[in-house]
Amino acid sequence: MDTRFLQTFITVVDMGSIAEAARRLDLAPTTVAQQIRALETDIGAQLLTRSGRTVKPTVVGTRILERARTLLREVRDLRSAASDTGLPAGPLRLGATPTALMGLLPPLLRNWMNANPNIPVFIEPGTSARLLDRVNSGELDAAILVHPTYDLPKTCAWRQLREEPLILLTRSDMKVTDALHTAAHEPFIRYDRSVVAGKMADDYLRAHGVRPKVNFELDGIEHIAKLVAEGFGVSVLPDWPVIGNHDPSLRRWPLPAPCPSRRVGMCWLRASVRAQLAEAFVQMAESNLDGGKRKRR
Repeated sequence: MDTRFLQTFITVVDMGSIAEAARRLDLAPTTVAQQIRALETDIGAQLLTRSGRTVKPTVVGTRILERARTLLREVRDLRSAASDTGLPAGPLRLGATPTALMGLLPPLLRNWMNANPNIPVFIEPGTSARLLDRVNSGELDAAILVHPTYDLPKTCAWRQLREEPLILLTRSDMKVTDALHTAAHEPFIRYDRSVVAGKMADDYLRAHGVRPKVNFELDGIEHIAKLVAEGFGVSVLPDWPVIGNHDPSLRRWPLPAPCPSRRVGMCWLRASVRAQLAEAFVQMAESNLDGGKRKRR
């Protein structure tokens, strides 16, 4: 059995479309269809069926799906363990939140590529909650994410890279003498309360008796910052990293203490074959990041 065909089958199921799977795998749709047929012949059963415009697994396809995922993970682990170099063979399958992708990750990737040119990194974006689930399931080797409000499973290792206190974000031409007064009286863009830092900001404002005049509520710090720069309101956000110079149209104001912070770091499975890759990456990250706000856990 060709494990590449198993990967094709899983991708078709995940994407719900042969055409989308072909784009993801960089293959022709006819090649994807041929691989699925070859896999069905090998297994002796139909694995996919059409349902309207989408493709879904048959009963047999559903039965073998998770086993196929497990088999592919074990094959990746076998190849990593068979490496005769100092580190396991890659790729390092790394998850990252959108904020990390925009600010924290690019310089780290550059340093990693210079130090380990033969170990590629596969990057998957996502929310912190989803990435943590993907690490726990073994689909990702590690992820840079926001620490949840609860303790991580004991199977997960955690290394904190940044501590980001909440700040008031305004246009640079706005006069602010009292950050909480400004948050209460100016049009407000609320950070999505379903994410850790959004709930943290909401709890902080409520604790200070602030009921902001909310115009919008959305996820994505960069999107909120853009709306603030365009004059749609102010916001309370974590003091996130930015590559290069700060946007001159924006200004960050400290909030009265005690002000909560979100913790950004990297988590990985302790028992994974590629745990050494994750540890090497996070050690490199620690040596390259400004240690002023870093708090190791």
